[in-house]
Amino acid sequence: MTTDGIEGVYLETHNWGKTAKFLQALGFNVEFTSDHGSGLLRNGSGPYVILNEIPEDEQPQTQVVLKVPDAEKFPADTTLDVVTPFEETHYGTRRMIVRDPDGRIWSLEAPAGK
Repeated sequence: MTTDGIEGVYLETHNWGKTAKFLQALGFNVEFTSDHGSGLLRNGSGPYVILNEIPEDEQPQTQVVLKVPDAEKFPADTTLDVVTPFEETHYGTRRMIVRDPDGRIWSLEAPAGK
């Protein structure tokens, strides 16, 4: 079993409101927001964008999120640089973090409970 391609993109920002308005100008709609400067935006049926506000003294990061149908059946390929194995998230998924050969971080997300 491999991934099912790109599920979404995780973006950090210094200003939730300005970045959300920028994405809305590009055709994205806000599906939900939290009370702490984060939310999910989507443009049609394409991948989602999770937007998360961070403090000004932190450098904004971006992660591509790949969809995994079943965490238990995902092969533990020895060529993957696993930063963290699959773990439950507070938003109802299981997430694994891997690093590519250039040092970029990627998220692999599977449904919770699988």
